[in-house]
Amino acid sequence: MLPDPLHPAVVHFPIVFSVLLPLSMLAAMWAVRRGVRPLRAWAAPLILAVALTGSSWVALETGEAQEERVEAIVGDRPLEAHEDAAERFMLLSGIVMLVALGGLATGPMGTASRIVATLGSVAVLAAGIQVGATGGALVYEHGAGQAYVTGASAIPIQHRDASEHGDR
Repeated sequence: MLPDPLHPAVVHFPIVFSVLLPLSMLAAMWAVRRGVRPLRAWAAPLILAVALTGSSWVALETGEAQEERVEAIVGDRPLEAHEDAAERFMLLSGIVMLVALGGLATGPMGTASRIVATLGSVAVLAAGIQVGATGGALVYEHGAGQAYVTGASAIPIQHRDASEHGDR
C-alpha cells in the first residue's frame, strides 16, 4: 500500500541521489585516471544520474498531484517558489544525465564529458538544496502538512504556535 500523500515519501530519493552523484563521479574519474576502463568506472555514476532524473520526475509529478490541496493552506507564492525550484532541479539533472552518457567514451571526448558532468552534478546538488529549502519552508513555516491533518489536531498554525508557548 502506498502512503498518502505520496510526495513526502518520494522526495528524499532525489535528495540522496544528488548528494551521492558528485561523490560517485569524482571516484569514477579517479578510477579512470588509475587505468580502469571508462565503461566500467563510469557505469555507477551514470546509473545514479538516471535514478536522480527519474526520481526527481516522480517527486515533481507527485507534488503537482497534491498542489491544489496544499495551495489552499500555504498560498501561491511559496508553492510556486518550490515548484520552480523543483522544475529547475529536474531539468539540470536531465542535462547532467545526458552529458554523463558521453562519459562512457574513451579519449578526449569521454574525459570532457566526465569533467562537465561532474561539475554539473555540483550544480544539481546546489539546485537540490534549494528545492529542499523551499519544501521545508512549505512544511515548517507555512504549514503545508495541515492539508492532511483532520480532526482536533487540525489547529491553524498561528494558534498552534501561541498555544505551544502558553500565550493564549
